[in-house]
Amino acid sequence: MDNLCCFNSVYSQFVGGRSPGSSGKGRGNQCPARYGFSLVKGKANHPMEDYHVAKFITVHGHELGLFAIYDGHLGDSVPAYLQKHLFPNILNDEEFWSNPRSSIFKAYETTDQAILSHSPDLGRGGSTAVTAILINGQKLWVANVGDSRAVLSRKGQEEQMSVDHEPNTERGSIEDRGGFVSNMPGDVARVNGQLAVSRAFGDKNLKTHLRSDPDIKNADIDSDTELLILASDGLWKVMTNQEAVDIARRTKDPQRAAKQLAAEALKRESKDDISIIVVCFRG
Repeated sequence: MDNLCCFNSVYSQFVGGRSPGSSGKGRGNQCPARYGFSLVKGKANHPMEDYHVAKFITVHGHELGLFAIYDGHLGDSVPAYLQKHLFPNILNDEEFWSNPRSSIFKAYETTDQAILSHSPDLGRGGSTAVTAILINGQKLWVANVGDSRAVLSRKGQEEQMSVDHEPNTERGSIEDRGGFVSNMPGDVARVNGQLAVSRAFGDKNLKTHLRSDPDIKNADIDSDTELLILASDGLWKVMTNQEAVDIARRTKDPQRAAKQLAAEALKRESKDDISIIVVCFRG
């Protein structure tokens, strides 16, 4: 219990707010990795619904880089909850150090169950999630639900580390659960004509037709691995993975890279909230 309380205390120091239009940066103490982020509110009339986590912490002598984008919809209560609780739920699992995949999978599921049990306090909304945990600068674990995306650059070539969970690609699962996929209204495929992702946290009214289990991938950070980009779909709707990697590689400053990606997305008329984290693995 002491270790758990200690971790929650350390983690809570680093949980920021929504901060639309903000940016920031940081670096590891034991590994050479550095990060920068840029958050830009979209053109919709509602408040910013993206939340993020970007921080290095030390737990049991291990340095962990914790990075996440949570893209909310129908309000910001679910992404705000994820920002506060998802990483602690992963890292407090007793299996984390021996089996990170299992801990990540379980934490995604139990966190969604907690969100649903808090309804209606958390409202009817939901959120995507893409999380990345860098362990001692050497091992990277990425998980996601929804269409927020993680992309690695190895020798300048993009490598997608997440899976876009879209209604058309998971139509069978949705229909097996009694739901349907429709392009009406509009021209975007939506679950029951409402939600443009097939997996999400929250969304209690649609939950019987949605999944919240994550796709999980891991990678070794070697000399060929240059950087990682995490971003909400405000970036990916207007830019390919390779285009994003090419822009990020133009500078060695990850904060500047994140700002330049956001600026380019706006130039390409992205209308959605844009949240971007760039992690550079080399000093």
